Amino acid sequence: MLFLEAIFLGFIQGLTEFLPISSSAHLRIVGEFLPSAQDPGAAFTAITQIGTEAAVVVFFWRDIVRIISRWFQALVGRIPRNDPDAKMGWLIIIGSIPIVVLGLLFQDQIETTFRSLWLIAGMLILFGVLLGIADHVGAKKRKLNDINVPQGIVYGLAQSLALIPGVSRSGGTITAGLFMGFERAAAARYAFLLAIPAVFGSGFYQLFKSWNEPALFGLAETAVATVVAFGVALAVIAFFMSWISKHSFLPFVVYRVALGSLLLVLLSAGVIQAY
Repeated sequence: MLFLEAIFLGFIQGLTEFLPISSSAHLRIVGEFLPSAQDPGAAFTAITQIGTEAAVVVFFWRDIVRIISRWFQALVGRIPRNDPDAKMGWLIIIGSIPIVVLGLLFQDQIETTFRSLWLIAGMLILFGVLLGIADHVGAKKRKLNDINVPQGIVYGLAQSLALIPGVSRSGGTITAGLFMGFERAAAARYAFLLAIPAVFGSGFYQLFKSWNEPALFGLAETAVATVVAFGVALAVIAFFMSWISKHSFLPFVVYRVALGSLLLVLLSAGVIQAY
């Protein structure tokens, strides 16, 4: 039964990681309604995100190889330091600092307090509304190469908010990008690239940390969920990048607000508990 639950949660992880609806919130909520009726845990969430982030690496492989290559070439002086790809490498490094620092500082809260369903419901609604406002008022004129260092830091701070389930890593960074006037596709592309160091770092750290610790799901179940998440996420990225080039984020805004509101009703009625 745990294997079946892990497979299902891996599917949910892959389906929701790159949509601006918060995968960590969905794993937390869905866990309440599975036969085990337990929170899968922050470690399980972080480790399965290795699978979804591997999908990013596959999908953006050429971009990633080019950015790393040009960054190293600029570092040793073989190409100008203001090369767009080399600059993107530095921006990803700079933008990753906030989530690393805050993740270490608030590690205990991330694994306990932040997983309250009351908090998750509020974050789903709040950041759903913010995404809708940003999508409506954002100029959507700036392209990926227009990002500067201050904007990279803002992106990084927005990404760090995803330490709270319900915010959404992609949703938070995309919202920040839209408020700063970036195109939908540019905001999403940078959000995906920016997540690579943070997600891999967090996932492998949690894997190492939980190697011999008791948990709801063992390493075998978690590994299966991670593989499932990879396959599903690869398809979702392709769909999402195509979708946002032609449509607004309104369906995701409506979904977030509806899910958050439903969660508040269930909590108020005592159908589910906050912890």
